[in-house]
Amino acid sequence: MAEERFGLSAALTTPFDSWGQIDAVRAVAHARWCLAHGCSSVTLFGTTGEGASIAASERQALLAAFLAEGVEARQIVIGVMANAIADAGLQAKQALDAGCRGVLLAPPSYFKGLQDDGLFAWFAAVFETIGPQARGIYLYNIPSVTAVELSVDLIARLKQAFPAVVAGVKDSSGNWAFTQSLLAAHRDLAILIGDERGLAAGVRLGGQGAISGMANICPERMLPMVQEGRDDSGLTAFVDQLVRYPVIPAVKAMVAHRTGDAAWSATRAPLVALADNDARTLAGLLDRIGQTKAA
Repeated sequence: MAEERFGLSAALTTPFDSWGQIDAVRAVAHARWCLAHGCSSVTLFGTTGEGASIAASERQALLAAFLAEGVEARQIVIGVMANAIADAGLQAKQALDAGCRGVLLAPPSYFKGLQDDGLFAWFAAVFETIGPQARGIYLYNIPSVTAVELSVDLIARLKQAFPAVVAGVKDSSGNWAFTQSLLAAHRDLAILIGDERGLAAGVRLGGQGAISGMANICPERMLPMVQEGRDDSGLTAFVDQLVRYPVIPAVKAMVAHRTGDAAWSATRAPLVALADNDARTLAGLLDRIGQTKAA
């Protein structure tokens, strides 16, 4: 039986209340909206979800809230971005023990100039920490944030050494030449396109979908890109404008605009909310592509 394509996962934004705490009720409602409007899963604690700013206890509590409110574990991917092997392994193990669909695992990011041998040893140790239930690992290539690029050769080594563990790669490099090389070399993996501007072309070359910040805003509009590799010039033009601003606050501002709920604009320090004037400008552009229907 052929494996199910990955599809579209919302890189879920994390809502905070007026005291700066995670608003689980709002988060669950948003996840349900994303799943009802075309997403096959939601990804918690990724880059768009400010995952690096969320404590281990908060991660456990929010995942428990999702499961208690009926969001199925198979519809949840958990982002892990930790430097210490033990921390990364524990976070991944908790997600997999709960039955989550998979883990989006970023490389360690504090030390710079890392070699493939060192990165291979780090990932191997994390997999060992997870234990025999290790599976569904999506390697996260986002060098603009981590300053670490996962090479095509490193990915091949990890897949060869851990064929039952490494399921795919999320490529958020924004480097189309690298994305092409990745797709050509790893047709046995689920290659997920992080930059929506390359999504349709990536799907045409064999990509299996996306973990996407834009899926917080307009998942239905993204489905032809994900399922058919169909270009969408309006959406990609909007992304061109959105990335001129701090991306995470900009996505949250657009969720606030879509829902009419200003609380969505709140970020956790060190990030700050998008300036009101910038939010209005970006919302006007979003309105022009017709993506402000009420949730």
